Amino acid sequence: MYDCIVIGAGHAGCEAALASARLNKKTLLITGNLNMTGSMPCNPSIGGPAKGIVVREIDALGGEMARNADKTQIQVKMLNSSKGPAVRALRFQSDKRMYPREMLKTLQNQANLDLLEGYVERFLVKDNKACGVLFDGKEIESKSVIITTGTYMRSRILRGHNFKEEGPDAQKTSSGISNELKELGFEVIRLKTGTPSRIFTDSIDFSKGQVEYGDKENWHFSFDEIDYDRPSVPCYLIYTNEETKKIILDNLDKSAMYGGVVEGVGPRYCPSIEDKIVRFKDKERHQIFLEPESLEINETYVQGFSTSMPEDVQDKMIRTLPGLENCRVKRYAYAIEYDAINPMQLKPTLESKMIEGLYFAGQVNGTSGYEEAACQGLMAGINSSLKLDGKDPLILKRNEAYIGVLIDDLITKGIRDPYRLLTSRAEYRLLLRHDNADERLMKYGHDIGLLDEAKYQKYLDKKELIDKYTELLKQMKIAPKKANPYLLENEKIELNETTSAYDLLKRPELDYKDIIKLFDLDVKEEVIEAIEITAKYSGYINKANEQAKRMLEAENIRIKEDFDYDSIKNLASEAKEKLKKIRPLTIGQAMRISGVNPADITQLLFALRK
Repeated sequence: MYDCIVIGAGHAGCEAALASARLNKKTLLITGNLNMTGSMPCNPSIGGPAKGIVVREIDALGGEMARNADKTQIQVKMLNSSKGPAVRALRFQSDKRMYPREMLKTLQNQANLDLLEGYVERFLVKDNKACGVLFDGKEIESKSVIITTGTYMRSRILRGHNFKEEGPDAQKTSSGISNELKELGFEVIRLKTGTPSRIFTDSIDFSKGQVEYGDKENWHFSFDEIDYDRPSVPCYLIYTNEETKKIILDNLDKSAMYGGVVEGVGPRYCPSIEDKIVRFKDKERHQIFLEPESLEINETYVQGFSTSMPEDVQDKMIRTLPGLENCRVKRYAYAIEYDAINPMQLKPTLESKMIEGLYFAGQVNGTSGYEEAACQGLMAGINSSLKLDGKDPLILKRNEAYIGVLIDDLITKGIRDPYRLLTSRAEYRLLLRHDNADERLMKYGHDIGLLDEAKYQKYLDKKELIDKYTELLKQMKIAPKKANPYLLENEKIELNETTSAYDLLKRPELDYKDIIKLFDLDVKEEVIEAIEITAKYSGYINKANEQAKRMLEAENIRIKEDFDYDSIKNLASEAKEKLKKIRPLTIGQAMRISGVNPADITQLLFALRK
């Protein structure tokens, strides 16, 4: 008897299993191939806009992805560093071979966690409760089950008009769980994604590309801030051309996507190269990045060039790219179709509304990306454990975390294509920053029991320093006579009167590095940078907090899960249908449902008051 069984060891499964085991639950992780644990079948990178902040949030809650990314990075960049703090995000190029290997080691060394290699035939349900799985003809009992099957449910690989029933990286696909979900009444949907070719690195002429180096700064995803002394390797930027475009347009009917072979809906924000060419015919060229896959293998990833064309057409397409005229192809690009569920059938805890104790996390919920998968796995592992302990669930709000935005979007709005987290999806993105994930979430991680005392104390010490130096900077003054020589030398605006260090931080042309020099401060950069963000953007932050406060008032008005919407006479038919289907838990969630209008909310509030 296990407390929790996790099916699948992708990024969602790893986080779910580790969270469950670390919360003292006897946990079993079952996966088809342990060597593919935490694998990166598409781009070997972690982070990016919004996604990088999610990785920080995972770390603040006590998850593993950030630590593993720090261990295995081969290039580091802070994106949008010249822009405002709301859109800054880390992106690491990861070592494709090392990342899964290190994650597997972490799993193998985790107490309360057993690993089993093979395929689940069915999950077991009794009296509408998940109670285990059928594996190799034997029943394994469990109090909860978390499904994290990624893109492996009834998956098939497509190149041109040919397809093969298999998962990413030629792994075995699974159909049993998909069929069982349909039998139980789950709405199973068909989605598509893809991946570009891999090229032998030593066959590329990199002199024809624009070199893209990583940052010199020693960035970390994890708040542990451990340095692993990894080498940094460059990427290269190249572009498609008219010849590329002509080959694609001349062969569109051979593409799986445009030839009628693809059933699933593809990702809107990461389209194939043929989709880009068709949708943006007026563009002369599209950018392509050549990215190293690992320090251990002779392979380069052609980012931005995914396709479902047959191999012979792909071969012509690739050789139109600068530097790839004489390249050798290790593996051709492909599209992959797979089954997912409608996430609107889930509770905010990621537990099924129909089967108690059955949780879903990752791409099976219709998302795309390793980071989106990992954070869902973490939340499913946390909430399944909290439920077994009879404790309240952890449901992150939209003003608290990108994780909260993602899950709320999934269960409230559903998906039409693979969901990708974007900064524009978060209405409170100035509150959800790279620098303050610890401030927002570490107390949750600590109180639940995932974050150890040392890491939490480090955060408390940082918070104390921020408070201390905020007051100190308000008291420290500088006269124009002392400040202006430095300001003039660095082409900054002069002072006309004595000013505090804190007020100087508010000036747009100055940053915390200027304040350190002007006042000869001995303070950690992360401390004074946090103070600078608060000083510079206090007006915007206060406004966002006020908006969030109004949102929270609506979130505090609860709706019972079995509320009778048919009893509300003046409720519009569409609203009634949507509310009955989604079963929102709060008025705030009801307000975010497409098709539910302000007039419907008024009627609902009136009925609740009655």
